[in-house]
Amino acid sequence: MADDDDTSAGLTPETKATTRRRASRVAGPPAHESGEVSASSVAAPPRAASPESDAASPSGESVASGVSADASTEDTGEGGSGTPVRPARSGLRRVWAIVAAVLIVVLLGTTGWLLVKQNAADDRDAQRNAFEQTARQTVLNLTTIKPDTAKEDVDRILAGASGEFKAEFDGREDPFVGVVQEAGVTTVGKIIESGLESEDGNTAKVLVAARADVSTPDGTQNGPRDFRMRVTVTDDGGTMTASKVEFVP
Repeated sequence: MADDDDTSAGLTPETKATTRRRASRVAGPPAHESGEVSASSVAAPPRAASPESDAASPSGESVASGVSADASTEDTGEGGSGTPVRPARSGLRRVWAIVAAVLIVVLLGTTGWLLVKQNAADDRDAQRNAFEQTARQTVLNLTTIKPDTAKEDVDRILAGASGEFKAEFDGREDPFVGVVQEAGVTTVGKIIESGLESEDGNTAKVLVAARADVSTPDGTQNGPRDFRMRVTVTDDGGTMTASKVEFVP
C-alpha cells in the first residue's frame, strides 16, 4: 500500500532514492561548520619564491630597492647621515701636511745649527793653524842669521815679537848685530816638527823642534845644532805674534 501511495504521488523509485540522499545530507551541518577539519582543509606550506618571481613581482622590486637604500646608508657613514668619507681623508692630508712642515722646520734648524758649528770648527782650526805657523816662523827666524844680513834678520825677528819676547831685545838690537858680524857665524835653520801643546782663548803654546846648520870662519864649530823651543803665541785682533820663547831640554 505504501508503494501505491508513492506511485500515486508520482514518485518513481529513482526519484525516491534521490530524495532520501538529499534528506540525509540536509539532516546534519556541513563539515566546515561542525568544526571538523578534513585533510584537504590543511593549508600547504608556502612555497619559497624563486629569484625570477621576486624580480618580476612588484613586491620584489620594493625589497630590492629597500636593500639598496640600506646599503647606500651604510656606505655614506654612521647613522645614515649621508656624510661622505672624503672630508675625513682631506683632514688626514692636512695632518700629514702639518707634520711635513714641522719636519722641514726641524731639518732647517738642524742644518743651520750644523752649519754654525761647522763654521765655528773651521774658524777654530784656522786659528790653531795660525798659532802653529807663527811659532814655526819665529823659531826659523831665530835660527837663521847671517853676518851680512844680521840687521835685517834681527828686524825680522822683532816684527813678529810682542810682550816678554820683544822686551828681551829692547836696547840690544845693535849689540847683537855687532856680535854676529864680528864672529862671522852663519846659521841656517829648518823646522823638523811642531805641535800645539795647549790653547787658552787667544793664546796658545806651541812646541817646535828645529835644526840649525852652523858655519864658522875657521870651520872648527861647523855642524848641525838641534833645538827644542816652546813658543807662546798671542792673537791680538787677528795679528799673531810670539810673546814668549823658551828653550826646552
